[in-house]
Amino acid sequence: MTRHSASLIHRRLVDSLYTEAMLLADEARGYFDLVGRGERQELEALNRVAFSCESLKVTTRLMHIIAWLLTQRAVEAGEITQRDALSPSRRLGEAPDSDPDTLSVMPAQAAAIIRTSVTLYGRVARLDQSLEERPAVVSPARTMIQRLAASF
Repeated sequence: MTRHSASLIHRRLVDSLYTEAMLLADEARGYFDLVGRGERQELEALNRVAFSCESLKVTTRLMHIIAWLLTQRAVEAGEITQRDALSPSRRLGEAPDSDPDTLSVMPAQAAAIIRTSVTLYGRVARLDQSLEERPAVVSPARTMIQRLAASF
């Protein structure tokens, strides 16, 4: 795979994930601000607190995801270097986990949004991790010179 095709695949993946994250953010906002308020009131007191905490966890995950994706777009646009994108402040931020037992008492739509945010965060985290594993670009000319030197 050429560097150009790898870059094109990365850009398309970032664009697709960005669209997915923005749609999920809109869905989460709509649910937690409107429908979820009524469903939250039907929960027991402790579960209402857990519901609010889970809503914040979803927001945190999505903010980290969107910030990371915007950084990747900035790299593609030449606004920052790949090296700058690998600095700790531009990496995917840590997001709190959601307890499966807590999810089991959440309303169905809330649990679905929470699980989707966890899954999306995991996918972006794997992509973020893969950036460290990118092989260095090796010059074909340097490779040939090294092969010639090794044969003499």
